Amino acid sequence: MKNFTKKLLAILAFIFIITALAVPAFAADAKTETTAVSETAEQEESGESGGNSVKVIGAAAVLGLVAAVGAVGMAVAIKGASDGMARQPEASGNIRTAMMLGLVFIETAIIYALIVSILIIFVL
Repeated sequence: MKNFTKKLLAILAFIFIITALAVPAFAADAKTETTAVSETAEQEESGESGGNSVKVIGAAAVLGLVAAVGAVGMAVAIKGASDGMARQPEASGNIRTAMMLGLVFIETAIIYALIVSILIIFVL
């Protein structure tokens, strides 16, 4: 099972690196400079911003990655707690309490990522 976890973490790390490297590609624009300058002036006058799609894609990628890693972390924590309760039924109360506390911390990290993603989209 440790081998499976290592492979899963390696795949998640690879996906994270590819996503981080792909974000600038979404920001690249194939327009000529003269067209881009005139459209930028029009956007500034109308108050529109062309970078919103990049922000949304980046925020969605980060949130999806954090949620996936959090789900894997929760699964590992629950598996460990279940194994511990099966080995020592008399300590199941303490194990359950520690597991719930760990799950709360993991879920809090995911909620923080959601808040940061919302801030990226609407504030930056």
